[in-house]
Amino acid sequence: MTRYAIDHSRNMLIAQWSTGIGDSATTVAELPRARSPWDALRLATSLTDLSQACWRCYTHPASTAERHGPNSLGWYRQCERDAFAAIVPALTSPGPSIGSPFPTATTRVEDSAHRVGRSLRAFDISQLTVRIITEVTDELAAIQQAELGDLSDRAQQAVVLSREDASPLQVAQADGLLHRHPFGPEELFTHVDPAAAAIAAAHWLYAAASTTARRARLHPAQVVARVDGIRPLVQESLTEIVTSIGAGMSPRQAVMPMIRHALHIAEGHLSGVTEARYRITAAEELAERAHADHPELGLDFDAVYLPITPLDPARPALDLLENLLEAIHGCWLLDVHRVHPLGTLADESTDPLRRGPVEAFLAEVRQEAAVRHEDLL
Repeated sequence: MTRYAIDHSRNMLIAQWSTGIGDSATTVAELPRARSPWDALRLATSLTDLSQACWRCYTHPASTAERHGPNSLGWYRQCERDAFAAIVPALTSPGPSIGSPFPTATTRVEDSAHRVGRSLRAFDISQLTVRIITEVTDELAAIQQAELGDLSDRAQQAVVLSREDASPLQVAQADGLLHRHPFGPEELFTHVDPAAAAIAAAHWLYAAASTTARRARLHPAQVVARVDGIRPLVQESLTEIVTSIGAGMSPRQAVMPMIRHALHIAEGHLSGVTEARYRITAAEELAERAHADHPELGLDFDAVYLPITPLDPARPALDLLENLLEAIHGCWLLDVHRVHPLGTLADESTDPLRRGPVEAFLAEVRQEAAVRHEDLL
């Protein structure tokens, strides 16, 4: 989303958003004198809230909800998206001023737009309102552009957002990038929606694991389980993805539930009660064994750490993408250690794509990925 701030030295309203490798910023407007020194900050925070509410319609589209009848989750999400049409009118007709009783709007999007309009009243100048309307219109256009799968220009900020869905166009773009560089080029983090990139990376991880498995006479899931340096819970999730794809599931079917689950946790909801019960039981059994082996420690069972998702709930799609790419590289390292157990290719400072042996490995990975390409798209 776009974040707004005040440059007090120039008395300017600034907009900034992430590009995947840093933030981009632009000047929105010069601020006229206001009645209170806090008015500028109120305007900035209300614009940030509006951007967050609107971008949530992108990350949580109505199409991903399980129910779509009246008063269902899908219905509420569609109401939020339909409220885009009411934003500009709300900026110019925001209702009573700040601090006055004002009925809550029917949607968060419309309510946020009213707050921006009421913040503008403190400046009492039409030129600033015109600038803000132009700014908000540009932000809405960026969201609509991202919904169509085009993350260029201002819509590039979507590359740091975790979405409950993934555009087929974005999945195809990520697949093309991974075909050129299976270990993951920088463009994967700066030009592609991370959920779509994770779907493509899962496809390429299965290809890399299958290639290594064939060479080492192992099962692809065993290959991922042997990758060094990956946290146990993350390794468990990657093994689950590879196993699911091997059983006939598409990469999308293997990846998206994991991302959605983490997004739900970030909002305070726990889905998958059966899975949670399994983890709770496993944690209790582990604590009981530890207590039996070391009763002198006086372990507190209520203090047992219980992870309920292998992903970072604040950035699940990006976290999963990073884990998948690390595992792809890990498959190559396992293959290197199998062929060269003494580490004769040990120049880690060298770009792995320039090493002779890796080209043969990547050629097989690309061939393996091509065999299952229809399952990806």
